[in-house]
Formats: sequence, C-alpha cells, structure tokens
Amino acid sequence: MFILLLGVLVFYELYPFFPGILGAVTLYILLRQWYFKMTLIYRWKKWLAALVFILGAILVFVLPFFLIGMLLMPKLMPIIQNPSQITSGVSNIVASIQKYFPQLRIDTQHIQGMLQNILQAIPGYFGATMQILSNLMLCLFLLYFLFVSGRTIEKKVQEFMALKPENSNEIWQNTQTMVISNAVGIPLLAVFQAISAILGYLIFGVEGAVVWGVLTGLFSMVPIVGTAVVWVPLVAYQFATGATGTAIGVLLFSVIVTVNIDNVLRFTLLRKLGDVHPVVTVLGIIIGIPLFGFMGLIFGPLLLSYFLLLIKVYQVEFSKNSQHQKQNNIIG
Repeated sequence: MFILLLGVLVFYELYPFFPGILGAVTLYILLRQWYFKMTLIYRWKKWLAALVFILGAILVFVLPFFLIGMLLMPKLMPIIQNPSQITSGVSNIVASIQKYFPQLRIDTQHIQGMLQNILQAIPGYFGATMQILSNLMLCLFLLYFLFVSGRTIEKKVQEFMALKPENSNEIWQNTQTMVISNAVGIPLLAVFQAISAILGYLIFGVEGAVVWGVLTGLFSMVPIVGTAVVWVPLVAYQFATGATGTAIGVLLFSVIVTVNIDNVLRFTLLRKLGDVHPVVTVLGIIIGIPLFGFMGLIFGPLLLSYFLLLIKVYQVEFSKNSQHQKQNNIIG
C-alpha cells in the first residue's frame, strides 16, 4: 500500500514534466541506432556522440517549432488583443451564409463565445515559457544520460517487466514501430499538408497564404476535424467578402487535394515507417492529448497499442499455462 501511495505521489509531482520525459524517450528511440553506430563502429566517445546528437535534435526538432511560433505570433497577437475583429467577421460570415441558405439557423453568439474562449486560451499556450523551457531542459538532460547509459537502462527495463524474452522483444518492436510511425509520420503528414495548402492558397490568391498553410498543417495533427478547422472558415470568409471565385477554388482544392493527401501518404509513406491502423492512431491521440499534451500525439497511440499488446501477451501466457496445467493433470 505504501509503495502504491508513493508511486501516486511521484506521478503527481512529475506530471507537469511528462512532456520532457516522454520527449527524451522518443528522441532516444529514434536516434539510438545511429548513436550506437557512432560509438561502437566509429569509436566515438559516448559523451561526445551524445552532445552531437543532442545538438542535432535541437536543430531538427526544436528549431522548427520556434520558427513556426515566430511566424504565427505577429499574425495572432492583433487578433488576440482585439477579438472584436474576429467576432464582427463571424457575424458577417453568418449573415452571408444565411443570405444564400435562409433555411439554416446559426447561433452567432454561441460561435462567438467559443472563438473568444479559444482566443483567451492561446496566450496561455504561448505564454507558458518557463514550463516549456523546463521541459526542454529536462528532455535534453535525460536524453544525454539515456545515450550514455542506454544499454544498461534497457536491460533494467526488461528485468523490471519480468516477461518472457519473446514477449519483451515483441513489446520493444511495437514500441519502436509506434514511436517511429507517430514521431516521424505525423509531422511528415503535417509538413506535406502545409506545403500543399500553401500552394493551393497561393494559386487562388488567398492573402497570408503561408500563415494559413502553416496553420492547416498544424491542425492536420488534430484527430477527426483536422485541416477543416482552417479551410472551412477560410472558405466561408471568402464567400462573405464577395471573393466567390477564390472561395470555390480553395474549397475544391481543399476537398480534393488537402484532405486526400492524408489518405495517400498514410497508405504509402506511413506504411513503410510503421503499419499502424488509423483507428489506433486516432483513438490514441484522443486519449493521449489530455494526458500528455503535445506528446500525446505519440504516446497516446502507444498507450492504446500497449493495452492491446498486453492483452495479447496475457492470452499467450495464459494459454501456455493452461496447456501446461492440463498436461500435468493428465500425467498426474
């Protein structure tokens, strides 16, 4: 009982730092093969190889998010500081939609209330600088020791799991598959969808095409609604302002290209990275984001996959034990 209470206390105190912990584990799984190659084959010193890979992780994984923030903040801050711009725009859009479709009944106040709540929440995400920096520093700190003591830590984890070697290996293989599929696949999908959206918005003359395209790529990681969160309001705004040609062009491009590029890449590129069922990915993300924040995109599907895998492992272990028990009863 005391061990359980202590574990709950540790979990509660470390919960704000889970993104940093999970980030370190993710980067280690992604880079461990190359790190061991550098240290075992090319005889690099462990500390030097660890520092080089940490620097590379900062350039590849951290810097792009910083640049995206630098790109979006100048565009978002005026709206955040003066939300009346967007609320009045919503009223105009709703009025234009009801003009063409008078049978629709749209609650403008409800929509404006939701938008104001979203706008009020945005500064909290961008303003949590200290928490983000703390998680980033913890991630890099843990990543260094994971690299330097990786083999020892992996053996300790296998001993702690207390499973048969074949089951431990299956869990490890599933972990690698899920992490690579989500940590590499989801950002790649976002990048391709952002590029395609930017091209489409430029072709049809949308103002601020790059910003809208980046937002489209970011929201592609959101399950179920995805990119529609961006291009549906954008199309409605174009209709409301009288840019009918632009609105129709963006609508057709988004439905035909932006939406379907996810399906094409998922069954080509992502299948090579890790053949994870889309249902597991979507449900895992829904579970993971409330638990782990942004890292839930990776560890939510991994958590669900673990649940299904442990059921499978239990069935294998149980069936073997049952057969063994039956044989003992027959012999007895």
